[in-house]
Formats: sequence, C-alpha cells, structure tokens
Amino acid sequence: MKIKYFFMALVAVVAMLTGCTEDFEAARLSDLKVSSSFVTISPDGGSVELTITSKAAWELTDIPSWVTVSPTSGEAGTTIVKITAEKTAKAQEAVMKLVSNGLMQEINIKQAVIEDDSDPITVAEALALIKQGYEGAAKVKGVVCKISEISPQYGNATYFLSDDGSYGKDNWIEVYRGKWFDGESFTKGDEFSVGDILVVRGSVINYNGNTPEFSQGSEVLSIEKSLIKIDSLNTKEPIAVEGGDITAYVSNNGANYTVEIEESAQNWLFIKKFTADSVVFHAVANAGGDRSAKVVFKTTDNGKEYTSETTISQKGAIVAATVAEFLAAPVGDSQYRLTGIVNELYYYKGNVSGFYIADHSGKVLVYKPEGFTGAEAKVGDVVTVVGKRGDYNGTAQMTSCKLETVNYSATAISIADFKQQADSKEVYYILTGTIRKTTQEEIDGGAKDDITQYGNFYLQDESGESVYVYGVLTGWGGNKGEFANLNLTYGDKLTIIAYKDTYKSKGLIEAVGIYLSHVKAEPAE
Repeated sequence: MKIKYFFMALVAVVAMLTGCTEDFEAARLSDLKVSSSFVTISPDGGSVELTITSKAAWELTDIPSWVTVSPTSGEAGTTIVKITAEKTAKAQEAVMKLVSNGLMQEINIKQAVIEDDSDPITVAEALALIKQGYEGAAKVKGVVCKISEISPQYGNATYFLSDDGSYGKDNWIEVYRGKWFDGESFTKGDEFSVGDILVVRGSVINYNGNTPEFSQGSEVLSIEKSLIKIDSLNTKEPIAVEGGDITAYVSNNGANYTVEIEESAQNWLFIKKFTADSVVFHAVANAGGDRSAKVVFKTTDNGKEYTSETTISQKGAIVAATVAEFLAAPVGDSQYRLTGIVNELYYYKGNVSGFYIADHSGKVLVYKPEGFTGAEAKVGDVVTVVGKRGDYNGTAQMTSCKLETVNYSATAISIADFKQQADSKEVYYILTGTIRKTTQEEIDGGAKDDITQYGNFYLQDESGESVYVYGVLTGWGGNKGEFANLNLTYGDKLTIIAYKDTYKSKGLIEAVGIYLSHVKAEPAE
C-alpha cells in the first residue's frame, strides 16, 4: 500500500462529508447517539456492531445494497445493530442515515481493497494516517511488542505492533482479534512471539477516538521470527512472597545477547546467574502487594537488533485497607483486603456483576468477584473482599477480586420483630424507619436524645413501632461520636444494620447501629 493511496482515500472522505446536506436538524447528542459514525469493513467481508441510543423511535435509511443491516429500526432505548458485508474485489463506500424525531446522524460505511503487490507501511506511518482521520484498508509491517492473547479456543489473537519492538506511549497499533495466514484460525497458541516481525493486512480504525487498531478480521501476510526467543520459565507460578529464584531458558541464534530488567523493578529483581542458554533471576522478599517486571532479551545480527521479552511476577502480601485508602492507591497488581457493608448490588445488562462495598471512609464497586452470582451476599451483609485496584473510565473499582468471607449476614426485619430477638453482638438486622425525637418520658427511662454527636434517638417504622438507637457509627469501622458527619435530623428516613442489646438496669431495649443509607425528609411547604 502506497502512502499516496491513503491520502487520496482521506480526501475522498472529506469531500463526501462536506458535499452532503440535509434538512434534518443536527442531532442533539443526548437524544440520538451512535457508538461510531464511521464503519470500516474488511475487504474479505465481515460484520461490525454499532450501539444506537435514542429517546424516541428510530430508523436507518439510505442503506446501501452491498450491506445487510439488522435491525433497521427500533424503539427508544439502546439497541445493538449489526452491519454485514460480503467479500469484495472493489472499494465501496456509502453514507447511511440514522433518523429519529426530526434528528439525524450520518454513518459512513467503507469497504476498501488493497493491491497485493503494494508495499507495507511502517507503524509510525499508519499512526500518522489514523491521526489525520483515515479509516480503511492498510498493510502494516511491525515488531510484535505485546501479546494480550493468542486463543486457540476462539481462533483469533489480540496483540500490538511497533516499529522498534518497544511498547510505549503512542508508538503502537493494536491488532484486535486478528487471524493467521489466509484468514485461518490460530490453533496452537504459540504461532508467534514478542519480537517477531509481522506484516498484517486489514482495516485500520481509531477505536473510541483513542485506540489505533486493526479491526476484527485482519490477517497475517508474513512473519520473520526473532533470532532470540525465551523458550520457557522453569515454573508458571509467581515467585513466593518470601523471595526466591526463577530461571528463563533462552534460544539465541544471533550474536551474544543482553538482558534488561525494567528500571522500576531493579530494586527487587536481580540476575543471579547468566549462561548461553539460561538466566537465573532472584527476587528479594516482598513486603508489599503483588508485583511484576518486564524483562527484555536482545541480540543483533548484521547490525539489526532482535528482541524477546517475558514477565516475571512475585506474590505479595495482601494489604488491609479502608475504602478511602484503596481509592487513593495506584492502579496495579497489588492486592488489597477491604471489609465493609454491601451497600447495593451492581447490574450490567440485567445481570448481577458485583456489588458496592462501603465502610466509614467511602464506597467502591467490587466488579465481577470470582464466582459471585448475587446469592452469596446481599445488601446489608458485612463482607471481606480481596482484589486489585482497577479503573474504568476514570472511576476506581476493585478488579481480579473475590468475596473472601461473609462476616455477618444481616436480615431485614420489622422493629416489632427486632425487639423480640435475643440479645447478641454477633447477629445483625437491617432496620428502616424515621428518626424521631426522644420524649421526656423515654429520657426518664434511661434513653438519650442526641443527633449532634453520638446518634441517640428513636427509630420509628411505618407500623408506628419504635426502638431506641444507642449510637450510630458512620460506617463499618467508624469511630463513635461522629454521627453529625452524616448531616441527619429528625424526620429523615434512615436504614441501619444493628445488633440487639438491653440496658439491663433500666430494661431498655437498644439497637446498636451502623449507617447503611438514608433519605432526607421532604421540606415543609
């Protein structure tokens, strides 16, 4: 593919966009949205999915004859639309329109072809074109700098190419779910390695505006194996938290090779022994969380450098933390242990996909804990979870996690039934009611009235039954005397988890509580 081809294609797209006029009102993004206004389909054919979000019924018009679209219309809400094209021997492009309630969005569809005798371009050249707005057919030559997955199960691979084999900022293009030679499936899982030089053909896009990639369905045209390869590590297990050794076995067909440990790991990972076909690494004891280091092996041949890399990991201590401390921690492999109350369940596309855990310092999403279906813990339960600090679109969450224990299973109960339970500091109940002022008669009976510090008051449910609340912590692990931080007052609706106790000398039944949630009272008219 010649550079000239790309620029001509880009000019054609610009001309197409500026030459189109419509009487439709420009779409308000909040009322009618499409996940991408550009659709690029491989010359070998295939399907692309779009997400349409609309506040009213919608329809797709001006559908070109060379694609199949399903569905072509829908109601308000979110809909997945599938666009499919057959293999083509000629370049095709069209503009499809999404209309709804007087609004319109244009969707540009392209299917380009590549001349078989064209030369591949570099990754840098491809990135420059994508940055200029080009989306279409490309043939790119680069060094595999990172592999996310080579999947025999699904027959595809996701990996990254750069010009020099490094994986840095803005120097790579992702190959997303690409295929092997002639579009065949991957069957072994080791068809190529980091450091190999590939020529890849397919359709390039700028996914979500920030990820340059070959879209699904690209294929490998050629491979040049690296002269150096890490055959294996002597164990698949991470180095123990106490420290220890791990051996990398190397095949080198170039000149003498060198080994580089990434700078951030050089204070805990060292080379203990170096031979022609193996390197023994030693890790010191780890007082922090899980950690890992990229190790790069390099050799040269006729002035050309070849690389291969592996990652060496070490187990770490699990760091006990509050939610606030977890939120302040950096994203990484360190593991944290949080204890708190299940604040609410989290749903994704109608399915339970985790829950929010809250303590006195804040709350955070525990995303897809291992084996969690929603039956293992419920709102109000006191649980302990273990996982890593993750992030999704700038919002912190716990990932690669598991529900370690349910410390206390709280049961929702009426106040009348609560008062009939046996005293126990090990059994929690969920109580909901309105905060009311303690009467003088109740004070004479041993109760207190305090919403400015400790949280002493009566909680009254819809039946009219009341129970004396003897102090409310602002969350699991919180301190006494901080109730004022919740900014609650008489008339507010409060939900707590509490255990039952009795002030023996006065015979006063008490609910010793921990804050779960509240609803502020409606202001008086």
